[in-house]
Parts: sequence; C-alpha cells; structure tokens
Amino acid sequence: MTTARPEAIDRLLRETGPAWQQDIRAAGDRVKAAYLPLLTAAPDDAYEVIRDLGYGAHPRQVLDVYRPHGARRAPVVMFVHGGAFVRGGKDINAAMYGNVLAWFARHGCVGINVEYRLAPEAAHPEGARDVAAACEWVARHAEEHGGDADAVCLVGHSAGGTHAASYACDPTLGFMGRHLRCLVLVSARLQADALPENPNAAGVRAYFGDDPAAYGQLSPMAHAHRLVLPTFIVHAQYENPLLDVYACEFAWRMAEARRIAPRHLSVAGHNHVSVMAHFNSGEQWLGEQILEFFEAAMR
Repeated sequence: MTTARPEAIDRLLRETGPAWQQDIRAAGDRVKAAYLPLLTAAPDDAYEVIRDLGYGAHPRQVLDVYRPHGARRAPVVMFVHGGAFVRGGKDINAAMYGNVLAWFARHGCVGINVEYRLAPEAAHPEGARDVAAACEWVARHAEEHGGDADAVCLVGHSAGGTHAASYACDPTLGFMGRHLRCLVLVSARLQADALPENPNAAGVRAYFGDDPAAYGQLSPMAHAHRLVLPTFIVHAQYENPLLDVYACEFAWRMAEARRIAPRHLSVAGHNHVSVMAHFNSGEQWLGEQILEFFEAAMR
C-alpha cells in the first residue's frame, strides 16, 4: 500500500524543488543526506545481497544481486545508475543506489544493481555495451539466484537511462533490448546536448565527443520510433535542465510511431535525485507504478 513521505522530507522537497536548477549538485547533496538515515534504517531481513559479481573484465563491470529469501523464478529488476557519464556508481553512499534494488527485493523481485565503465575511458557507445553485457550475464545466471531470465525489467536513471535506452532502440548497436520484457527510463538523458543551460555539458562531451553535430544521431531520441519493448517514461517534476522536455519528446516520438502512447509519468514534488532516493524510504507510489507496469508487460 502506498505510504506518504515523511514531513521533513516533504518540506525539503518543497523548498528545494523550485530552486533545483540553480545548483543541482548542491541541491542533490542535500537530498541524498536527508534520505540517508531513512534508507539505512529500512528493514533488510527479507533478502540477501551478493556483491561485486563480474560481468566483464574491467573493475567497474560488476553488479550486485539482491535476492529475496526463498526466491524461485522471481521477476528480475535491473537498475543502471546515473552520474553524467563521468561519475557515479552502484553505491554512491551507504544506501544509494542499493535502496532501489532493496525495495524491489522486499516486494518479491530479484534486484540487479549494475555498475559500468565511465567516460572518457569508455565513450559512446560503451555504456550501452556494458548494459548489454550485464543483460547477457542475467540471462545466463538469473536462475541460480532465484530469478526468471524470461521476466526482466531494465530501469535506467539519468545517464544510466541513456545507456539503457540505447541498448533497447539503437539499431547500429544490434541489441534492440534482447533479454528484456520491459524498459523503464527515469529522468534519462534521451537527447545529448552541450547547451549553455546544461550543467553536465562536460560529461556529455566526454561521452558523446566534441562534435555537437553528431549528437542527434548518437542519442536515443533518434531511435525512439524503433523501440518495440513496453516502455515506461518517467521524469521528476523538478528536473535537470531539459530532461523533462526530452522525456516528453521521446514519448511523443514513440506514440507517433506506434499510434498509441507509451506510459509516461511526471512524479509530483520530486527532483532528479529524490526520484530514486525515495525508494525504500517509506514512500512507495512510484515503485508500485513500476511493478504494475512490469506485471502488465508480462501478460
């Protein structure tokens, strides 16, 4: 059952949201710090965590498995973190982003927390190739961890959403979302840009290169019309500049191609960080929406 966010968090989000774009790094740090006590206090007796299993040769090509006790052919939720292409990790503090997979494990899913190589060492399209390698690992190993390899939902946030979307829809890469039943893109960078209003323009250049003229064809946006997987597009009410605009455009391009709109949600009151930080904090509405979408995709 959906529960309300704590009053102190609600107050912080109301104060932070309208000013989010003035300094996204400082605001993000405030939000992470506020959620951390809630996340570390969350129950952890319903699952076990197997950490740093390698899906490739690079030290960052590792993943964690959040396995519910007694899991047997359970649905699998994979999560790919953000970080503006040049930073971040599956564990950015004592609880994030494990909180996302912990919540899904508490609700009966095997959770897979994926780390990947960063730019500039691993420039486009290596992020998507790492997602592909992680998906191949899950296809081979889900059963031994109590999961169902035929029931996999991939969730990507921010830059991780870029890599997940490219994996699912860029025909030049050749993956087209194989091994997946559905895709969830949360606050994803679906269009590369190095515009002055983009505070993460340096990260975009590090991953996509120094030629903005090439960004159009390299971005998932160029291939939205090719996406055939059931797809849920999510953005926060208070977003990093233009990410909400790109989410709407991506949904429109999918709708134009399919002649039916994909599921698309703006999460009221939340920002680019809290939209993932709130998982396992007591507020459950978005998680419930994703589980409902996943269940529908399995029918």
